[in-house]
Amino acid sequence: MDRRHVLKGAAALPLLAAMSGTAWQALVAEAKAQDAQGMPFSPATVRQMARELAQKPYQAADTKLPPELDKLSYDDYRNIRFKPEASLWRKEQLPFEMQLLHRGFLFRDRVDIALVEGGKARQLRYSQDYFRFDNKLPAPDPKLDLGFSGFRLHAPMNRKEYYDEVVVFQGASYFRAIAKDQIYGASARGLSIKTGDQSGEEFPIFKAFWVEVPGKQADSCVVHALLDSPSASAAFRFTIRPGETTSMATEMTVYPRGDVDQVGLGTLTSMFLFGPNDRNDVDDFRPAVRDNEGLAIINGGGERIWRPLTNPQRLEVSSFMDTNTRGFGLMQRQRSFFDYQDLEARYEKRPSVWVEPIGDWGEGSVILLEIPTKEEIHDNIVTFWRPKEPLRKGGEYNYVYRMHWGWNGPDDAKIARFTATRQGAAPSGRQFVLDVIGPNLEGIAPDALRADVTASGGEVRSVVLQPNPDIKGYRLAFVLDPKNTSPVEIRAVVMKDQERMSETWVYRWTA
Repeated sequence: MDRRHVLKGAAALPLLAAMSGTAWQALVAEAKAQDAQGMPFSPATVRQMARELAQKPYQAADTKLPPELDKLSYDDYRNIRFKPEASLWRKEQLPFEMQLLHRGFLFRDRVDIALVEGGKARQLRYSQDYFRFDNKLPAPDPKLDLGFSGFRLHAPMNRKEYYDEVVVFQGASYFRAIAKDQIYGASARGLSIKTGDQSGEEFPIFKAFWVEVPGKQADSCVVHALLDSPSASAAFRFTIRPGETTSMATEMTVYPRGDVDQVGLGTLTSMFLFGPNDRNDVDDFRPAVRDNEGLAIINGGGERIWRPLTNPQRLEVSSFMDTNTRGFGLMQRQRSFFDYQDLEARYEKRPSVWVEPIGDWGEGSVILLEIPTKEEIHDNIVTFWRPKEPLRKGGEYNYVYRMHWGWNGPDDAKIARFTATRQGAAPSGRQFVLDVIGPNLEGIAPDALRADVTASGGEVRSVVLQPNPDIKGYRLAFVLDPKNTSPVEIRAVVMKDQERMSETWVYRWTA
């Protein structure tokens, strides 16, 4: 199959389904006329489309599927496989390859995908030649133009002769990436709206992507995306650079259809079932089951905050008010197999994800949602930046940030960090045991250090900070007597005189 035969010039067209039928037909005719040359394209093209979408009533994406795809189970869907030999750019031996994802199962929304080269965009038309339908799964009518549900990019990240999966965009506005030698864990979202709201969350979707064909020597791949939802539309530009840490430089412009006061930027989604700090009567041979273990924040004042995650009995929402936050993310700090003991899930290989705002984001809050779950198949952790002021109807809001997917978070070399949180029963309270490690603690006499531990309610007692030679750091232990108070917010920091020697550990204990 010659992939060029499935390229069509209607790069920008199925994306404007909200337009009137007459206007739509005119644009389709124009696209066919320009089939050979492709449609002119630049980042401004997507911004203009998003701007125009926001000025029209929202229309939901096409979710109609033919009978063969309409009621696929998870196992059925897994039987639709992209043919590796059909990977885009394989014959050209470019530094990236792209594979397309079929619609079906949970992924019903039609997504249009175009390739950009030389300033021109050509749409990829659906073809069964891209896919294998295994185990006698019936294929849909080959004449149907089904579009796709998303795509993934591959690059020789772990070894030169093999193209590893680097990033995947599929489902609503979800995407996820990994770094060298990692496996998938946390996900990101282009935009979140009304997350945690009792009236129900709104899930924006990526309606279309434009992927720039990489050059022969390229170390990054650029993806443009158009997002739409009842409350807002948006244009995105991702510059994806895989490696020891996979970075995604993200530029987004949001166009609200109305006033939006519960918007989430840099949204991350993850899973925490249990760990040494919160087992919730779990009977499991594994010490921990989690994609990430904590939320890290560097606030606008430079304070570093560490908040271990929990699997609560009811929805818990935490808000960290800030101005011009320097960064936040979901971290996986414990990296030994023995921390998880799972030969299949390999949680020690899941990525930490750090969101680094570029420029001033103003006043707002880092929001953390912890949702009760009984199974590890469900994502129950969400974090994002929420601006203090609503996004106003008719406005244009620009945000730039970098996402870092890798083994570590921000550079913590200058200050000690908490690497483990444990909790257990104690007489009239709860025993907390924390490990803290940092090169800035080395060479300091233990009696020159102290731990400041405070709580919003109850009583903190039996505070002990002592060297732990086995980790080349310190152990901080204390007892919280809640005295019938719930929840209780706890803070701990290691001090030397008036100097902070560690990040600030914060925790919400609930009865």
